[in-house]
Amino acid sequence: MNKTELLYEGKAKKIWKTEDENLLISEFKDDLTAFNGQKKSSEAGKGALNNKISTELFKLLNSKGIPTHFVEMLDDNHMLHKACEVIKIEVIVRNIATGSLSKNLGIEDGKVLPFTLVEFDYKNDDLGDPKLNDQHALILGLVEFQDELDKLRRVARQINDILKPYFFEKGLKLVDFKLEFGKDKDGNIILIDEISPDNCRFWDVESGESLDKDRFRQGKGGLKVAYENVLERILKN
Repeated sequence: MNKTELLYEGKAKKIWKTEDENLLISEFKDDLTAFNGQKKSSEAGKGALNNKISTELFKLLNSKGIPTHFVEMLDDNHMLHKACEVIKIEVIVRNIATGSLSKNLGIEDGKVLPFTLVEFDYKNDDLGDPKLNDQHALILGLVEFQDELDKLRRVARQINDILKPYFFEKGLKLVDFKLEFGKDKDGNIILIDEISPDNCRFWDVESGESLDKDRFRQGKGGLKVAYENVLERILKN
């Protein structure tokens, strides 16, 4: 399968058309951005690590009955996947308070939440990805029906129920993560984009060390080593 035309370039990936209108190729970039693009950098090898991590996690979720867009990893930086109509809602799943949740609501950083919190953000860089409630999403036409919002929440919780214990067994706390969904050619809502340390927060169970993009956000350094650490844990039986 070959890239034929650049369809879209985002902060972390380029999306390419192929000879098959139902299949696209994601090219994972080494670029790093934070704070809605205000902080930018690059880390050689980061894109390949995210592709490999996402590949393993999509395979896991597919095996557990969660439909995703994943078809196959083509090489270190390229993933073949189904073409989908993107739902412009970022679904945020939180198990532990940190980041914007602690900042905006004053919840103690590191506090384990009494239940899994699922939030919606509007996928719109120009507006800074603001928070959405169900009525906002319906007014903006991001989905057609309330049932679709309910499904996004339900599937996000199912994914969390799979990934949270999976990572804990590998010595990682799944603090929070962002999911994106789309509709395939048959109108089915499926998981798309990626699942990687770019859009997940991982803390080491023993040390509490951050092994995700917070290392870049907070200027800690060691980002590539952290991402390699996550991949090694995933690949270890």
